[in-house]
Amino acid sequence: MSAPSPGCSITLRVEAPVSIGVAGLLTTRVGEAGAVLTALDVVDSGPDRIMVDLTCDTVDGPHADAVAKALGDVPGVTVHKVSDRTFLMHLGGKLEVVPKVQLRHRDDLSRAYTPGVARVCTAIAENPEDARRLTVKRNTVAVVTDGSAVLGLGDIGPAAALPVMEGKAALFKQFAGVDAWPVCVDSQDVDEIVRTVELLAPVYGGVNLEDISAPRCFEIERRLRERLDIPVFHDDQHGTAVVVLAALHNALKVVGKDIRDCRIVLSGVGAAGNAIIRLLLPLGPREIIACGRNGAVHRLQEGLDADRQWVADNTNSEGFFGTLAQAVVGADVFIGVSAPNLLTGSDIAAMAERAVVFALSNPDPEVDPAAAARHAAVVATGRSDLPNQINNVLAFPGIFRGLLDAGASAVTDDMLRAAAGAIADRVAPEQLNAGFIVPSVFDPEVAGAVAGAVRAACA
Repeated sequence: MSAPSPGCSITLRVEAPVSIGVAGLLTTRVGEAGAVLTALDVVDSGPDRIMVDLTCDTVDGPHADAVAKALGDVPGVTVHKVSDRTFLMHLGGKLEVVPKVQLRHRDDLSRAYTPGVARVCTAIAENPEDARRLTVKRNTVAVVTDGSAVLGLGDIGPAAALPVMEGKAALFKQFAGVDAWPVCVDSQDVDEIVRTVELLAPVYGGVNLEDISAPRCFEIERRLRERLDIPVFHDDQHGTAVVVLAALHNALKVVGKDIRDCRIVLSGVGAAGNAIIRLLLPLGPREIIACGRNGAVHRLQEGLDADRQWVADNTNSEGFFGTLAQAVVGADVFIGVSAPNLLTGSDIAAMAERAVVFALSNPDPEVDPAAAARHAAVVATGRSDLPNQINNVLAFPGIFRGLLDAGASAVTDDMLRAAAGAIADRVAPEQLNAGFIVPSVFDPEVAGAVAGAVRAACA
């Protein structure tokens, strides 16, 4: 499944003897080593030697080393330096604080800081609601994690999670103009995390929980929603669920099915799976069967935590007891938010005609997308190098833009469904097809449409 990716892009500074075919020789060696050349730049030239920068996508660190070795093995060629472009992007972090006002002279300083700022402080002390109007609170979101469930890396801790949270904050700003800041908490104790966010909340207009493992994430979200007067949103739950709902809406249009007639099988009953089920149930699907590591979740199971018990009580009305592979037989829709390589192409072949498959485990899906596409009518993944990427960036920037603009104090399922509808509607009828069921993450209109839908739902 692994393929060269911009996420592991390298630049090799290579010195080679001058000849007519030197560029072709170097690019051929890069291709033979399994990398994808994206740029060749001449940085210096002499009468008998040439220095070039070769930029290429590789699979991982060892593959990058193999590419460098393949070039270095060419007679007369010297590899002087290999630069990892991803690490270069992260040098010094990806965020900075930039003042919105200029401090050019004493008058500016007197208004932005002492003595003038004291008047603003007094106004907020007398009317705390003015903090939304007169401070960064009106446009600022805390991106909160404990580093316990980071991407596909697992429990790597808060410091190692910081690059991801920086990236999240950058996406907030890029796509919706929201000022977000990482809050990486050095604890996995629910009480400590809740209390930490509670103490920091006066600065922020919203809280985005990120990469916190289940089931603790559910309890943290519940408590914060009870205690805070600002919206609390868990992106791994609600962001994923919103984009899945949008994509499913359009996928069912493509295959000509009504959700009320659909049997939906879902793999993964953690944060994302739970939220997807909560948004799907009011739409009235014929059946939802959720599967965990031990097969289908059902009412007769013992020892379930509260959230899995809710799933058991609200799904699988047929009382199905089997495995995931058995569950997908005859199913109209498969949604995977769990682990790689759980199903085969043969399993997908056993689904209903014109089936929909969302295999969203990242980077390696629950089923090989190529194998699934031989049998299913619509296939989506979480990968950026394949069609129909289910990407949370379609949801969370616009959702928070709408929440902040509305001065909302909470997030509701109605708001989330409105956001999903806005995303789905960004794919015009004449654009809709099996390979295009959600808009591009770079569609400049998505965040604004989602924000507008959320604002309307807040009213």
